[in-house]
Amino acid sequence: MPGGEESEVAPWRHGWPEIHDGRVRQAFDRVPRAEFVAEEMRAWAEIDAALPIGEGQTISQPFVVALMTQALRLEPGTRVLEIGTGSGYQTAILCELTRRAGEVPGASVWSVERFPSLAQDAVARLDRLGYFPHVQVGDGATGWPEAGPFAAIMVTAAATALPRPLWDQLADGGRMVIPVGRTEQSQMLWLITRHGRRRVLEQLGAVRFVPLVSPILRDSRLVIELA
Repeated sequence: MPGGEESEVAPWRHGWPEIHDGRVRQAFDRVPRAEFVAEEMRAWAEIDAALPIGEGQTISQPFVVALMTQALRLEPGTRVLEIGTGSGYQTAILCELTRRAGEVPGASVWSVERFPSLAQDAVARLDRLGYFPHVQVGDGATGWPEAGPFAAIMVTAAATALPRPLWDQLADGGRMVIPVGRTEQSQMLWLITRHGRRRVLEQLGAVRFVPLVSPILRDSRLVIELA
């Protein structure tokens, strides 16, 4: 449980010089984080820290959400795949940034969640707030192949290596952000840009995410080592 008093001002309103994309900041202002945490956690909703959401999962630290989102360079209509719906908070941010005039908010967002209970709660919450992304329960490492390719992929759980199915679903010129590490202490956030068969890699910093769980990660033929 985070310590200290309830934050009076959300951190994205007075800090984060690394987050220079004004559209990302505006999306944070429009999406109320308090709506995506349990009632007993709402006093801490606007502090810059991860919070538990059930099933051993967390709603990510807002700064990390912003950093990952900014790296994808989303525009209205960008087709984006999210791995790990969780509470739906990141999903709502993606819906805001990809929404096009005259289009249902979320029409360009596909999200995969491993836990049925979290997916059900997230869909209900998003629906209540006016967001309608495509959500399904499944193995995140397999992605959503029938809906691909995607111009952007965001992975919100740490993999031990890059799942090949996700790479295969990334469009040419597309961008993926994914935390990778074999231990919690060794996780690194990567930005991967696809140019044909070539991967351009950029490290965005050390992070700590819950693990991505999938049998795919145990099959060396189905993963790509990044370093």
